[in-house]
Amino acid sequence: NSVKCALLFLWKQHANMGHTTLDKIKALQKNPANIRNLCILAHVDHGKTTLADCLVASNGIISSRLAGKLRYLDSREDEQIRGITMKSSAISLHYASGKTDYLINLIDSPGHVDFSSEVSTAVRLCDGAIIMVDAVEGVCPQTQAVLRQAWLENIRPVLVINKMDRLIMELKFTSQEAYTHLQKILEQVNAVTGSLFTSKVLEERADKEKEKDKEKEKEKEDIDPMGCSGSEQVYDWSAGLEDSDDSQLYFSPDQGNVVFASATDGWGFSIQQFANIYSQKMGIRGEVLRKTLWGDFYLHAKAKKIMKGAHTKGKKPLFVQLVLDNIWSLYDAVVTRRDQDKVEKMMLSLGVKVMARDSRHSDPKVLLSAICGQWLPVSQAVLSMVCEKLPSPLDMTSERIEKLMSVGARRFDSLPTQTQELKTAFMQCSCEDTAPVIVFVSKMITVDAKSLPQNKQRPLTQEEITQRRELARQRHAERQATSQQTGNEEGNAHAGSTAPAHSPAGSQAVLSQMQALTVAAKPEDEGKQIFVAFARVYSGVVRRGQRVFVLGPKYNPAQGLRVLPEGSTSMTGSLPPVPHLACCTLDSLYLLMGRELEDLEEVPPGNVLGIGGLEECVLKSATLSTSPALPPFIPLNFEATPIVRVAIEPKHPSEMPKLVRGMRLLNQADPCAEVLIQETGEHVLVTAGEVHLQRCLDDLRERFAKIKISVSKPIIPFRETVVKPPKVDMVNEDLGKQQKVAVIHQVKESDTLHLDPSGLVTLTTPNRQATVGVRAVPLPEEVPLLLEGSADLIRTLEQAGQAQRDGRFLDMSPRTHDALLGLKSKLEGLLQGRKWRNAVDRIWAFGPRRHGPNILLNSVEGYQRPSVWHCLERDKGEKDGDNAIRDFDNSIVSGFQLATLSGPMCEEPLMGVCFSVERWEMNFPIQRQPEGRGEDIGAGVVDCYGPFSGQLIAAVKEACRHAFQAKPQRLMAAMYTCEIMATAEVLGRVYGVLGKREGRVLQEEMKEGTDMFIIKAVLPVAESFGFADEIRKRTSGLASPQLVFSHWEVIGSDPFWVPTTEEEYLHFGEKADSANQALKYMNAVRRRKGLYVEEKIVEHGEKQRTLGKNK
Repeated sequence: NSVKCALLFLWKQHANMGHTTLDKIKALQKNPANIRNLCILAHVDHGKTTLADCLVASNGIISSRLAGKLRYLDSREDEQIRGITMKSSAISLHYASGKTDYLINLIDSPGHVDFSSEVSTAVRLCDGAIIMVDAVEGVCPQTQAVLRQAWLENIRPVLVINKMDRLIMELKFTSQEAYTHLQKILEQVNAVTGSLFTSKVLEERADKEKEKDKEKEKEKEDIDPMGCSGSEQVYDWSAGLEDSDDSQLYFSPDQGNVVFASATDGWGFSIQQFANIYSQKMGIRGEVLRKTLWGDFYLHAKAKKIMKGAHTKGKKPLFVQLVLDNIWSLYDAVVTRRDQDKVEKMMLSLGVKVMARDSRHSDPKVLLSAICGQWLPVSQAVLSMVCEKLPSPLDMTSERIEKLMSVGARRFDSLPTQTQELKTAFMQCSCEDTAPVIVFVSKMITVDAKSLPQNKQRPLTQEEITQRRELARQRHAERQATSQQTGNEEGNAHAGSTAPAHSPAGSQAVLSQMQALTVAAKPEDEGKQIFVAFARVYSGVVRRGQRVFVLGPKYNPAQGLRVLPEGSTSMTGSLPPVPHLACCTLDSLYLLMGRELEDLEEVPPGNVLGIGGLEECVLKSATLSTSPALPPFIPLNFEATPIVRVAIEPKHPSEMPKLVRGMRLLNQADPCAEVLIQETGEHVLVTAGEVHLQRCLDDLRERFAKIKISVSKPIIPFRETVVKPPKVDMVNEDLGKQQKVAVIHQVKESDTLHLDPSGLVTLTTPNRQATVGVRAVPLPEEVPLLLEGSADLIRTLEQAGQAQRDGRFLDMSPRTHDALLGLKSKLEGLLQGRKWRNAVDRIWAFGPRRHGPNILLNSVEGYQRPSVWHCLERDKGEKDGDNAIRDFDNSIVSGFQLATLSGPMCEEPLMGVCFSVERWEMNFPIQRQPEGRGEDIGAGVVDCYGPFSGQLIAAVKEACRHAFQAKPQRLMAAMYTCEIMATAEVLGRVYGVLGKREGRVLQEEMKEGTDMFIIKAVLPVAESFGFADEIRKRTSGLASPQLVFSHWEVIGSDPFWVPTTEEEYLHFGEKADSANQALKYMNAVRRRKGLYVEEKIVEHGEKQRTLGKNK
């Protein structure tokens, strides 16, 4: 009820203040120099939304009393219930600093790892970020993740150390201890940014060294292969870091980019504020105080000077003496001792006045908030820091612009000249009509149709109120007249007189006038979900009704400029079709005000906005422009990998169309969720975690499909692999040569299939025209990890190879080219030994889907086909013309792709397997082309897409599967990295839950200065469902885990191993305590997919008799 009352109060206040503020914001939008686009980033529960409430309250949108309780930007019901933010939402605020007015476009983002995709969508639209860190917990996993995301997007961060009150109230620190603790937190944060900076500098240095090496090679042929001596390399490495400017990189209070705050108590300060206060009181220059208030400085009382060396001389640092002691004494007087006299003296000295009800309130925190809100308002500290330290849209760096425009393998200087000229439009942020419009949509958000500005009940004007009052008087007069006539009718009934007919008609006319004045929502709009694009304007002025190009992720501006007439824009009439380029109209523009939307006619550059009418053109994110020369922006960086899958079906089969439509809408509304239709016809939803899954299902039931749905148990992904023959069995007994045969799953031979004792499988096609010999070999552990991490590079390599085969040339950036050469050299370093000799140059393909973690090797004698790396050898040109590709080469690759996509154990993808093709013989008559078909090609052309091609694909697939089965098979489970913060008293229970769920603890360390332990563990995804709830229940809420997908891990047990001895039956038999984990997982997957499962249907036959007793 309190929340409802608060919302009602808020709505009234918003309605009252509305129009003037909107006009003010529209005026501020036209000055990009005074615009600050920023987002709040932090770990979960570090106080982002509470701080956002304080900033919103500074504009009078909500009451300052409700700041932190209302959570204004958490507009979803489930966000309010769970107490965590689940989606990023924006609001525009006005801030006046002296005579300068600023427009702050603030985006609040989630901290939970499941919703890290929402952080990516927020970061792309911003120029700066507020990083929040809990003063007690310090740097947490998500803090590192958001710092990395901000770094990748080239946006400048500032730091807010929040929850300072916990140091006083919970940890009972003295001001000196708190100062030491805060120094450590700053060191932790700076260590993370320092590592990011170092890696970037070293990468750039390595690139420069490569360029120098290339120049040296041109000058001198017989140069040292390393390019320089060891000593030079060491010197260059250090010089790279020494020469780089990192002065603006680190967080330091004396630089003004750190604020210390307690958002829940409403106070916050920067060093500058106290420097200004004390410079007047003590007569010390403000500049000196700014440099010395933080650091190893102390105040010499007798000399009245600021001296260095507080730590060595055992003196109180200035920060403790002048800043923290005051705050500690205020908490002591107000909260701890409740000393009314001391409080009044402090209020008098601070010049603070509070209301009588605040001073008499039973909760001392109310009085504390009232005092601190006037003395050190957090909104003042944070917004002044933001305006001073964060860049405006005009300050966007050229490096960031070039990075945004360089998609995939394309480099910026290889783009068309017209495209490169658009860089100046970004830099100038021009409002002129000639400037091209450039907009990026980071995500699509859904809003109820009734909450759109055009459907809302607007406040009445003074004229309308007067008109309604007049109509009400008329109705009242008519009612009185009607009642009098009725009385007369009853009196004159015997005379047979009748009532006049005009009065009901008159009242009907008045009623219709009243209805005309009332703005009612259309009944068909009730509950309808409307998509609004969450976007930012980078250049040009966006106007309602404007036509723009929607650039698909594969759009090529060079091709677009070739096809379209010169000088054509999105406003040009009929245009020829261009691949991946569409046209759409911007139906409506909105100002995003948290829960509210306000109508706009136009939006100048540098602003965040909402755009209506794009649901048919934009799926999740898109680049919009009036110029066809603009390339699409690079894709968003998502930290979380969607891993949790469920199959969904409607309760009533007749409602299937509603489910399909609902899932399509959900796919569009959620940046991270994926919707798939499997080969089996199942509709599958893929999400980032358990909380994300629950939110998606709730949305599907209540907002998008609005039907009852049945949800399967989570579909756990597994991978299949082969390992080296084991030396011991499941009970650690040595395996003899005879027993090894029993361990390895044997392949049943037939007349077309032959298995060599060494593991070579030879298979002949049914028409006996081709024979293929394949061997499966396990890859070293590091290789599949490298291939998975380089999937985008391998995809680019495949595209370049395909382009070369088609006679085209794919322009590749030097960085991508060098990265591919680096990948090749890494593979050569990992694939060492006799059996891997020249293996990297013989790679035929990667799979599945041509960029997976499996390799197809060409070991066929006499077949020297070009390597996959052939497209990188620019200088060789056509030297390798004799290495022609055989007919049906593609059929071998297709068979390999199918085999790696679904393995023989439980139809899951393979991982870490190398298939070596050692024999490929074809013996069939060359088919002649029919008359009238292909005479100019020649008489002996082979049809590479005929029935024989299909037989060869099937043969290769089966040969790969049998070769896989001829080796010891293992299942690979997806693993989460689990980080748990827990106190010492619940540590044992945390270990108990982890042990029960097959978890493995990697590290345990105590957080310095607290009683908290940080436990790092790995946990199978299959065992993770309900894990967070169980941990919270067992520890009474004192521990909460963060689960992030980490890697794939081989399950040690052999799923096909059968116990034979008595000891083995005891440990691993049917009624043993420990089940075969791999077999359990494998059978569960096979059962779900409808495959054959080898298990007993009847366990105890004697208990299932249906015979009568007497028979």
